[in-house]
Amino acid sequence: MKEKYVQSPMVNFFALLSSSSTLLCCALPAILVSMGAGAVFANIISVVPALTVVSRFKIEITIATLVILIAVGVLHSKTAKMPCPADPILGRACLKSRKRSRVVYYLSCMVFAIASTFTFIVPEFL
Repeated sequence: MKEKYVQSPMVNFFALLSSSSTLLCCALPAILVSMGAGAVFANIISVVPALTVVSRFKIEITIATLVILIAVGVLHSKTAKMPCPADPILGRACLKSRKRSRVVYYLSCMVFAIASTFTFIVPEFL
């Protein structure tokens, strides 16, 4: 019996959300302070004080995001091998959906990589 994997838009949503959360909680402070915009960061903290609470868990958030991105990558690799419908309209829609999913996934991976770099690597050199 052949396994079926369904590519849901929610998978891409969670990948992008998790990588964006890493960017907001952990990389945003490092980017702003390294650019000399400490006053802007202080203003953001006064408006959104929960940001400091969330940033205490930056390692856990980064690990959870990495796990989600790996899971999404596995799902993408499995669904990429599945055939699209024979109907021309549905087949084009299937291929278009796969391409969009791949773009969103790669965008999520880039956001995660940038956020992780500014969170863990850049502060070591400042």
